[in-house]
Amino acid sequence: MVINRYIKVAPVSQTIQNKREQFVEKQLDYDSVSNKLSQQGVIVDAAEVHGILCGMLCGGMSLTDQKWLEALSETINQGDAFSDPTQHLLNSLFNQTCQQLLEPEFALNLLLPDDQAPINDRGAALINWVQGFMLGFGLHQQDLMQCSDDVKEALEDFSDISRMEEPMDADEESEKALLEVEEYVKISAILCFSELGQSLLDDQQDTPSVH
Repeated sequence: MVINRYIKVAPVSQTIQNKREQFVEKQLDYDSVSNKLSQQGVIVDAAEVHGILCGMLCGGMSLTDQKWLEALSETINQGDAFSDPTQHLLNSLFNQTCQQLLEPEFALNLLLPDDQAPINDRGAALINWVQGFMLGFGLHQQDLMQCSDDVKEALEDFSDISRMEEPMDADEESEKALLEVEEYVKISAILCFSELGQSLLDDQQDTPSVH
């Protein structure tokens, strides 16, 4: 399977799996976010929106930069202003994403369908997430010369993953492969954030109330 080419991390450890379960209750889920966006006339799924937000943050966007909502409007809503319910939803998702990126030990959870969804639906959502990440990343980090070789390699792999179209069989091997690619994407996003997104941590520390 083509998807196996992108497995560059060890199988998911129990620590990472436990961390994922720890955040499940706090996390906005894929179906509810996608449904709410659809009800408000925003025809993109939750994975793509979350990918764009993560891409902007991992590309170096500051936590205090409030232009992300305008950028999101341009990319997913034809430049039209979001309704109040949609803006509230997106703000909640943005805050959740910031919190997870600032947490240690791989706290980031990709907003994807749950494990009960058909495997090809989950694979398509992962591709949407990666495409969104690359879009958001490009909005804030256009000079790749300053990036490490690891970040450059991850972005090259993301580009390949975003173009994958091969259907997957609903078997144990495919399930394992998809999960490991998902973990690789997550860890690669965290790598990008740790290298380029430090302004977020600086914003957390340098608040006016500190002194």
